[in-house]
Amino acid sequence: MFFSNTVLVLQKAVTATAALLLAFFKFVLTLLLLPALPLVALARILRLTEFEMGPWLAAFAERPAFLRVRFVENLWPTFLVIGSVPAFLADLRGMGQGLREAGWKRRVLRAGVLPFKSAFALLKFLFQFALELSFRFLHVLFVLGGVFFKWGVLQIRLVFSPLAQLVTGAFNRAYARLEAAYPRLLQRALARRGTTLGVVAALFLFCILILAPRLGSELIPEVHQGEFNVEVTMPVGTPVEKTDAKLLEIEKLIADQPGVDKVAAVSGTDRTANTTSEEGEHTAKLTVRMKRASSVVREEEELVERIRELMSNFSGIQWKISRPVLFSFKTPVEVEIQGYNLQELQRFSRELEEKMREIPGVFDVESNIQRGNPEVQIVYNRDVLSKLGLNIRDVAAIVRNKVRGDVATEFKEQDRQIDILVRLQERDRESIEDLRRLVINPGAPKPIPLEAVAAIRVEEGPSEIRRVDQQRTAVVTANISGRDLRSVSEDIYAVLRGMDLPPDFTYRLAGQNQEMETSLNSLKLALALAIFLVYIVMASQFESVIHPLVIIFTIPLALIGVIIALFLLQIPLSIVVFLGMIMLAGIVVNNAIVLVDYINKLRERGMAKMEAIVEAGKVRLRPIMMTTATTVLGLLPMALGLGDGAEIRTPMAITVIVGLLSATVLTLVIIPTVYSLVDRRN
Repeated sequence: MFFSNTVLVLQKAVTATAALLLAFFKFVLTLLLLPALPLVALARILRLTEFEMGPWLAAFAERPAFLRVRFVENLWPTFLVIGSVPAFLADLRGMGQGLREAGWKRRVLRAGVLPFKSAFALLKFLFQFALELSFRFLHVLFVLGGVFFKWGVLQIRLVFSPLAQLVTGAFNRAYARLEAAYPRLLQRALARRGTTLGVVAALFLFCILILAPRLGSELIPEVHQGEFNVEVTMPVGTPVEKTDAKLLEIEKLIADQPGVDKVAAVSGTDRTANTTSEEGEHTAKLTVRMKRASSVVREEEELVERIRELMSNFSGIQWKISRPVLFSFKTPVEVEIQGYNLQELQRFSRELEEKMREIPGVFDVESNIQRGNPEVQIVYNRDVLSKLGLNIRDVAAIVRNKVRGDVATEFKEQDRQIDILVRLQERDRESIEDLRRLVINPGAPKPIPLEAVAAIRVEEGPSEIRRVDQQRTAVVTANISGRDLRSVSEDIYAVLRGMDLPPDFTYRLAGQNQEMETSLNSLKLALALAIFLVYIVMASQFESVIHPLVIIFTIPLALIGVIIALFLLQIPLSIVVFLGMIMLAGIVVNNAIVLVDYINKLRERGMAKMEAIVEAGKVRLRPIMMTTATTVLGLLPMALGLGDGAEIRTPMAITVIVGLLSATVLTLVIIPTVYSLVDRRN
């Protein structure tokens, strides 16, 4: 079955190919019979499209004797560049020339063989001509189709070519001036090596000692995704119906704000789910999704500010705005106060809340110690119990069994086992008074009510008792906006030092601050390790200890530009900035390697040290500039902050670009100067 289908497909393919070749033959015959005027018109059209056969067709059509035998020989090699036509004509001319030059005997013999040679030449011509014409016809279609493409390219060239020429012309003129001025600048730097290195050292110390401490730091830049949450907390004990009614009111106000696309609301919390103790029927959450905008960061900040103003009009509720969790990081600010006394712990946490709300840039301050649920507390009088011959354990067990109940036995029904819970009827335990009248000595001659041996009162229990390292802990959390994490942490430390905490109470900043310190310390170690590995590789390559040190000197030159750029752009230090610095440690040394290596080669050829330094700078200037330009242009789209998640990519790209530019500019002057000082060879 498969073989027959294959044969059928091959037959159809051969039939289609034969039909295509027949159509090509008809096309060729039609072209051979065209008059001169269409040929001239075609030549004019093809000349406009810069097609290769235009000039030849025009020249041929203008000849008076265009029907000569050499018509095909002149036309086709230029029209479709087909080699079978000239070969066939050459075969015919060769056979005719052989008949003319030979004697009469040879002429008779060749004349007898001539029909067979002619038939063979014709068959060869037809076979070659069909194949060549097939491919050339497709080529003509593609070329003619390219004419339409050329018009679009032409329009683009008309618009962008002048601009490109303007830019390249300006670049070439600027580079020519740089190429002429650089040797003179380098010679002046070499003549004043102490001044040159002193200026750079002063600039580096200024960046490290003055600008760097003012940069601030954060764990990772805040990412704006066009989505955030509004968490609402009603008073404890509020039923879910009232929570939902208040949430609908808030939802309507937020949905009417410009820029809001969708709002999703959830009222209450399923206690069977994995939730915290602060959540319950009195809590709710709104998820706000924004419309697509050109500036997500700016519009999201404006919308959040408007929502803060709206929520401040609602009294009796607590609220905070949070964003989707990124990389499972904690809240930006988490302050932990540890102590045993719950009342004191609650008092200090509330005092810290009030003071943190006064810190600029700190929002959504909240403590885990909130108002708890109301509860009935029974405080037993041990003296009275002792006089009556009772103990607390037995009385507490009786109260618990009567109120909560106790499983007395099990009822079996087929494969099921049902617990039988024994306790007081609902009407005997539905109020505080019923609890006061509860008999605690069943079976005794004189019943004793619970109120005779205990004080019963309604109090507010703790919302939760959280322990960190086995210590009772109050955690105060907050979000920050418009400030970096380090500066906010310093303000919080100042507030904590001003609080009068007992000696047995301690505090610390956890959350992202703790993670930031750990991560930055690890990245500093990684940066030092990267520099060390670069030095080891270069030392083995140059077989020298001094020359790799000269090359490593480019890394501080890169840090000068990085610190200045971060300070001017108000970009705090973060994980992504340190990743950019680690990348720089392996990138900026390339230019210095190229320069120092060529200086060594020139000196090996017998050139003097100063002359070799200047000559190497002149020769390697263009490769260094082009290498830097390609890297910078490749990172430019990332530095512009295009697309989602640009807040994470942009600081790293800016770090690499500015560091590379700074290192390149200073490398061309400082590295030759340092080389001339440390290399004492003649």
